Amino acid sequence: MKVRGLYRFKQLLSNKCYLYSYTKIAIGIICLWAFPLFAQQSTNIIDWRADEMLNIYLMQQMHQQYVLRNTRLQTALQSAQGVRNYQQQLQAAYHKLLGPLPQKTPLQPVITGTLQQDGYRIEKIIYQSLPQHHVTANLYIPTGKGPFPAALLFCGHEATAKSTPSYQQTAILLAKNGFVVLIIDPVSQGERHQLTDSTGKPLTRGGTTEHTLLNAAAALVGSSVAAYELWDNERGLDYLLSRREVDTARIGCLGNSGGGTQTAYFMAFEPRIKVAAVCSYITSRERTFELAGPLDGCVQIPNEGKQGIEIADYMHLLAPKPLLILSGRYDFVDYIGAVQAYNEARQCYTTLNATDYVQLVTVDDGHGISQPKREAAVRWFRKWFYKDETPVKEGMLNVLPAATLNCTTTGELNNSMPNELTLQQHFLQTATILANSRKKLTGKALADTLQQLLALTAREKVQVEDTGALAHPLGKIEKKLLRSDHEPPLPFLLIRPQEQSIKKVLICLQDEGKRSLLDSAALLQPYLQKGYAILLPDLRGMGETADRPEFNNTKFYNKEYRNVMSSLHLGRPLLGQRVTDLQLLLDYLQTDAAFRQSEVAVHATGMSALVALHAAVVDDRIKYLQVADYLPSFTTIIQQVLQKNWYSAVIPDVLRYYDVPDLLRIVDKRFAFP
Repeated sequence: MKVRGLYRFKQLLSNKCYLYSYTKIAIGIICLWAFPLFAQQSTNIIDWRADEMLNIYLMQQMHQQYVLRNTRLQTALQSAQGVRNYQQQLQAAYHKLLGPLPQKTPLQPVITGTLQQDGYRIEKIIYQSLPQHHVTANLYIPTGKGPFPAALLFCGHEATAKSTPSYQQTAILLAKNGFVVLIIDPVSQGERHQLTDSTGKPLTRGGTTEHTLLNAAAALVGSSVAAYELWDNERGLDYLLSRREVDTARIGCLGNSGGGTQTAYFMAFEPRIKVAAVCSYITSRERTFELAGPLDGCVQIPNEGKQGIEIADYMHLLAPKPLLILSGRYDFVDYIGAVQAYNEARQCYTTLNATDYVQLVTVDDGHGISQPKREAAVRWFRKWFYKDETPVKEGMLNVLPAATLNCTTTGELNNSMPNELTLQQHFLQTATILANSRKKLTGKALADTLQQLLALTAREKVQVEDTGALAHPLGKIEKKLLRSDHEPPLPFLLIRPQEQSIKKVLICLQDEGKRSLLDSAALLQPYLQKGYAILLPDLRGMGETADRPEFNNTKFYNKEYRNVMSSLHLGRPLLGQRVTDLQLLLDYLQTDAAFRQSEVAVHATGMSALVALHAAVVDDRIKYLQVADYLPSFTTIIQQVLQKNWYSAVIPDVLRYYDVPDLLRIVDKRFAFP
């Protein structure tokens, strides 16, 4: 079943809806008829910039998390033992973020070619990081007698990956200065695009888009693209250590931009790394989210904020091993945040009596590992591995075309390796394994699981403000604003029936908001005639509170990407926050004497239907449920990963515990609505 993310209500009403009661599912067709639009009357309720409200709220929540983190850190920095305790706590939190990593299986490395160069040679390497899932890499080996110290070089988001001139130049400079270097193509770049057509042509505009779409799929099975990049690099290290040319006691890593991300995550994870250099990545996560918003899917891991982890913490995990930070003063990676992170790392290293083991090199340029940064990085590696601090001068270096450096015959693993397993296919396999192994949760066990995964917490008392009214053929429509401490205000419209005594209430949810519902009243009129009161809310991030398009880059395939990713960073999936909104409306109905004895029905479509389904499982005040055009399974997101707006439905690790059909099964077992 193909499920689209958003529909106008006129289209929805012509489709089949699924009515869930306590004991049965009633299926019906809703006939379409429309009132004229009342464009001259605004349905907006909030009198400030409502489209910015959710993001402001999320940033405030993030700042609160980091205040707690900063307090813990400052206490830890008072002593070396405090730092070590902090490192142990960080390590546990970081491994929890990464989730379960794959088992190590045979690498089955293949050398597909050798290029002899002046002072070094390049070997073209293909190895398996997962069974039937291959990694392409170039190995630079100095001329002379080894074993040599070695470095893993991680690439940024350039499509050319390992063949990008600046990465070739970095590897050559290291090789000419006595280092074996392994440059690894990251997933979705170089020869490793995962979403391709039959000819190997990528189906997305670039690696950052593919990373992001795959990251949504990975989250559902409890992982991330960052974790799989780390795993590729972990197996690359295993391969590097198998080479006789390598001194296994002297291994470092470095990377730029997205490769800097990989370096930070890897140096914090892998104890075999002795020295590291990070270029054009180190900054403040807190400042980045507020100033630039979340970036692509591989440069942050869901729940980092919840775990209280800042970018600087990955440096703290490396301490007191030597660390070089390379920054451009005019980089789009916030330089003030880079200095802030460096100062924090310096405090940590000083407490560990290793002040000289961390250094910040600032170059008056922008993003990327430019010549002065390359020279500084190689000098840093020679200082610690060769005890030599002589300045390094690059000179002319011979870079090669991408086709020359390719490890495959076609330039893409997908159409050159028989039976190549993509990450999308791997995630589908994982989803199947989880479906076959998970216990079927029912009753309180399922409700408790939803409470935890959606981060639902105790709600504060609600207050409702009357903000006006508007005339409509349906009758007088009241404008209301619901407030509750620690949650953003919730605007909704209320339409009362002519009957004085209200025994039933209908809450209608639609992704495009309350205004879209009023554009066609075919659903509403019959309920009013039956004596229902009707609530039309804009759940957070919908309707008048929807985020502005300019804050959400279209390459991420999601119209509310920054709020979705910020929510996942906080450990509060946006879907869960919207469940809270629905529960707050239920709280309001219980506090208002006019509705206190009323039974509540919910009609929801699209992504809002998922909200209603989850709410119905955790809150038995919803007595009757009608949903349409909903996502049939979270696995559908993995199967149809190129569809837009899937990220809005992502709940990390959800497929370990349940899927949408499990929710439908629970709702289906309810008693009949009176």
